[in-house]
Amino acid sequence: MKVLLATSKPFALPAVQGIQHIIESAGHQFVKLEKYEEESQLLDAVKDADALIIRSDIVNKEAMKAAPNLKIVVRAGAGYDNVDLEAATDCGICVMNTPGQNANAVAELVFGMMIYAQRNRFDGSVGHELIRKRLGLYAFGSVAKMVAKIARGFDMPVYAYSPILTHDDLRKEGEYGVIPADSSEELFRNSDFISLHMPLLDDTRRCVNYSLLSLTPQDGFLINTARKELVDEDDLIRIMEERPAFQYATDVKPDKHDEFLQKFPKRYFTTPKKLGAQTAEANKNAGLAAANQIVAFFRDGDECFRVNQ
Repeated sequence: MKVLLATSKPFALPAVQGIQHIIESAGHQFVKLEKYEEESQLLDAVKDADALIIRSDIVNKEAMKAAPNLKIVVRAGAGYDNVDLEAATDCGICVMNTPGQNANAVAELVFGMMIYAQRNRFDGSVGHELIRKRLGLYAFGSVAKMVAKIARGFDMPVYAYSPILTHDDLRKEGEYGVIPADSSEELFRNSDFISLHMPLLDDTRRCVNYSLLSLTPQDGFLINTARKELVDEDDLIRIMEERPAFQYATDVKPDKHDEFLQKFPKRYFTTPKKLGAQTAEANKNAGLAAANQIVAFFRDGDECFRVNQ
């Protein structure tokens, strides 16, 4: 089988070498397309591929139609909204992600941004500490669990709400010591910091709106390392205009970035590009997991991490 690694934003070299070793040791052919700039380059490279490993690269209907042999696409990372799942199902293609492999990297970034903002960007002025501040986790997947684990070291009470988990489910995660919230409203009301960790779905798009944000303390803090579309940007701007101490830190640059920057230069921070998984360790973990999943798929028919129907 021909396995294509297609990454416009390449993996670190040790990750690429590890992926190649896993693929070739299993008897498959390994090829790579890195730092490509045009969709046509991907369409040409994928035309005879049986498997595809990507990062945040777009795999749409056109890409799948250009790849008649394609049987599996693995997104090296947790989010997979860059892959057209419906088109993949129609084409008989299995789509997988690699949940948990970059969880620690993203969780550390959450705390890096919180500390940076609470210490006034290290400008020498008097800031604030995180200890005993209430942290709310909106969704409770792999990244949120790592955030909860780190928060214990700061002695932060951690609240969690998940639309797909019950109180009992959350209580069973005893090692993380979270306090279950009955609703998103209760979560926002009881948290000094809110960290977003849900995937982008039809019912999560702009789910963080004025009605939720208005429940937070006057000096509330929203952290987004998930997807920009989860936040209603107009509503967030309204809250920040009304509340001179409210802060927003994000790893996904908003559509209204310029307006945020102009109006709230000291209360708004965004990374220059999505950095959550941009560590050598996360690169390697996600890449090797993707390669191993492809090998298991062809060898055993293993679809454990399938995300489409």
